[in-house]
Amino acid sequence: MAAALHCLSSSCLALPSKFGNLSLNGPSTSSASSHHFPSLSFSANLSHDFFSKGFLNLGPVQRSVRRSVVCDAAPTKKPDSAEKRARQAEKKRIYNKSRKSEIKTRMKKVLEALDMLKKKPDAQAEEVLSIEKLIGEAYSIIDKAVKVGTLHRNTGARRKSRLARRKKAVEIQKGWYTPADSEKAHSE
Repeated sequence: MAAALHCLSSSCLALPSKFGNLSLNGPSTSSASSHHFPSLSFSANLSHDFFSKGFLNLGPVQRSVRRSVVCDAAPTKKPDSAEKRARQAEKKRIYNKSRKSEIKTRMKKVLEALDMLKKKPDAQAEEVLSIEKLIGEAYSIIDKAVKVGTLHRNTGARRKSRLARRKKAVEIQKGWYTPADSEKAHSE
């Protein structure tokens, strides 16, 4: 509190006018291209007693010249090989996506045809021939996808097996196929 009362003296009230005489340029004017920072210089009107009493503590500041590395936040450019790999991966992704979509479509057509045949009360055995043609087309598409690497070979085999099992289930239900013959062959 005493420091606050002391600041009300005449020397504190004249402080704004005294700080108006501060300059950032030292006694020698330096060019704009120099790399050192100018020191502060004070006018003679400021009393040395004001600074030594602890109200303000200003001393000469020595600043060293620092060189700093600026890191950009923007992403760096990819190498040419990475850009080429990205382009190739995008082409393969689109190609694989269309091939997988075609496989799903063909399988869906076969399964829907088998369901229609299963629900049809007066179905004939000859109607399976059109479905077998659809199954052959689906097998062909699946085999091509496995060959080019779109599908794993086990995945392709599983999908083909799913179609064959569904067809066999419809044939057994309609009585066009009897599994008893295959059971005798396995027991021997």
